[in-house]
Amino acid sequence: MPRAGWKKPTSDRRLSDLVSVGVLTRVFPPDLVDEVIERVGRTQQRSRLLPARVMAYFAVGMALYADGSYEDVLAQLTDGLAWSDRWRSEFVLPGKSAIFQARARLGAEPVRALFERVAAPLGGPDTPGVWLAGRRMVAIDGTCLDVADVPVNDEFFGRPGVNKGEKSAFPQARVVALAECGTHAILAARVGAYRDSEATLTEKLLPAFGPGMVVLADRGFFSYALWRKATDTNADLLWRVRTDRFGPNPTHVRDLADGSWLGQLRRSTDRHGEPMPVRVIDYTLDDGRENTTTYRLLTTLTDPDEAPGEQLALAYAERWEIESTFDELKTHQRGPRIVLRSKSPDLVLQEIWGYLCCHYAIRALMADTATTGGRDPDRVSFVAALRVSRRSLAQGGAFSPSTP
Repeated sequence: MPRAGWKKPTSDRRLSDLVSVGVLTRVFPPDLVDEVIERVGRTQQRSRLLPARVMAYFAVGMALYADGSYEDVLAQLTDGLAWSDRWRSEFVLPGKSAIFQARARLGAEPVRALFERVAAPLGGPDTPGVWLAGRRMVAIDGTCLDVADVPVNDEFFGRPGVNKGEKSAFPQARVVALAECGTHAILAARVGAYRDSEATLTEKLLPAFGPGMVVLADRGFFSYALWRKATDTNADLLWRVRTDRFGPNPTHVRDLADGSWLGQLRRSTDRHGEPMPVRVIDYTLDDGRENTTTYRLLTTLTDPDEAPGEQLALAYAERWEIESTFDELKTHQRGPRIVLRSKSPDLVLQEIWGYLCCHYAIRALMADTATTGGRDPDRVSFVAALRVSRRSLAQGGAFSPSTP
């Protein structure tokens, strides 16, 4: 028996045969989507009008149309808008309930696996802002996203406190991400509850660190244990640390010609652990204010001939690129003050991974545009690329997402 709200097709073409996702298929080709879905065990055992492949694209499409209804997003995913008279004579778009059920069948894991399969550095050998001392420059940081205020989300994610012991209006999910500084492409991410600290999620992100990479981080990330674990990945580190009595206190070994100095790091209570060699760069920024800000950077790049202290201080400012990345995702892509729509933890996670997939697709388009035009990716407008992506989503050619 057909579901309520469905009209039986008058031809052999099914709704899933009309899905058109424009720029998204360029980064996430249908065969790859099918492969990922099969690998995580979400391939359907019977034919459905909204199969897993369509819903994977739907999860990403929601991130392009955050203020649109389920029906609006699905309409944008079909090329029916380009030839609406013929299309509407054959099909009626499924309703919200059918789309919700299809989202629930898919779950979060395929969308996460899709992101992790595709996300990779976009900067080439000559891309401005990508390299530091011959290493790819990346940054880690965290952000929080408001999620729908329902009991299951509140229990799963938790919410921050506000004044006088009250809680904030919405539960929040916490995201810690690793982004390529020169292209703003998010290369890896971990998503958790608000109660999960950035340090906890960063430890889970360490497998994304590796040789040939220099990782930038703000002062909130440092701990002796996390520094040791991060250096064990063979990635180089350039982290700001606190300069007050709560900050690390390296033991001085010797001064270097560029004004930096070599030291050793070891927690005062750790009498048996091996000290960690570190280079320390102290500097101030004169921004015209009476009280200048003192910065201290710790790095594993110990050779001043390879990476002079002044160069590292200037490079640390690139850490702000990941702040811009989060702004792109939260303000422009999602829309200001928008709460994630999903009302269950698994679908919240699906929605977040969809946002990350969507952002990566847009950034891939921007990187290609910059490379073709011989430009710095920072000079390409994210807002313009987002607008182009939305147009291509609605106007791209159809593909056939066949199902088992």
